[in-house]
Amino acid sequence: MTTHAALTHSRALDVARAALQVEADALLALGPRLGESFEQVVRKILDCSGRVVVMGMGKSGHVGRKIAATLASTGTPAFFVHPGEASHGDLGMVTPGDIVLALSNSGESDELNAIIPVLKRQGVTLIGMTGGLSSSLAKHADFVIDSRVAQEACPLNLAPTASTTAQIALGDALAVALLDARGFRAEDFARSHPGGSLGRRLLTHVRDLMRGGDALPRVKAELPLLDMMRVMSDKGLGCAVLVGADGKAGGIFTDGDLRRLIERGGDLRGLTAGQVMHPNPRTVAADALAVDAADLMEQARITLVLAVDDEQRLVGAISINDLMRAKVI
Repeated sequence: MTTHAALTHSRALDVARAALQVEADALLALGPRLGESFEQVVRKILDCSGRVVVMGMGKSGHVGRKIAATLASTGTPAFFVHPGEASHGDLGMVTPGDIVLALSNSGESDELNAIIPVLKRQGVTLIGMTGGLSSSLAKHADFVIDSRVAQEACPLNLAPTASTTAQIALGDALAVALLDARGFRAEDFARSHPGGSLGRRLLTHVRDLMRGGDALPRVKAELPLLDMMRVMSDKGLGCAVLVGADGKAGGIFTDGDLRRLIERGGDLRGLTAGQVMHPNPRTVAADALAVDAADLMEQARITLVLAVDDEQRLVGAISINDLMRAKVI
């Protein structure tokens, strides 16, 4: 067993930088080698009525799981099947309408080679991602994605390092080319990531978070100010909204307005809601994204906006606290 006596700070940095340079060079060499075969793979997957089944052993298997996850999250139905398990029943997960993307740096994985004849008999399209262009995988594949690297980043040129980095990068390139061809949008990405921050921002609408119905502090113009304050306290939204006979919001009065009114002094008992209301309150469509309401609040430096329907009738209100609880902001 080796000791750590030879390790120095400068050597550790030199070895690490050399490894990064090897991997960077490997990635830069991939682009010029992409050609008609890669384009055919993209077209074949776009036309596929089934799923993309990704396979790989060892480190290529770990990369394959990542590629399958990336494809699935960007609009291409995909999943990973372990080649060893495939020989013991999991091959039943592959149907004739599927495409198999098989990863092997050498192209001579025993587990993959064992199931290739079965895949071919099923009529499954086989795509090989390999650095062994004369290998068994390359010879039997319908399409080959060249993942050759000049050397591994490992100083012994043994541990899969640059080769697995190349596989990951090619998988990303394939996923990006497919999502571009499909016209995949941020909204589509959000639908497959509903639990993430992007999903919440792009899938949550004002209608989902707003307070509506009896929770809205609606008042009429002739209501005395003191009575309006009781409505505000009862609803707990920090405001009161003047609503006309047409159902539209004619004004808004907030807790901040009340503090400023008290600071100015004078008798408040003779005032009515209509006399203290601010006209033309800020509104947002109930069907708009909640993030749009957040942007409006930020621009106007307010903490609440009113939600309206297509005819500009008041249907709800949404506050910055509602947005924060939903983790939209």
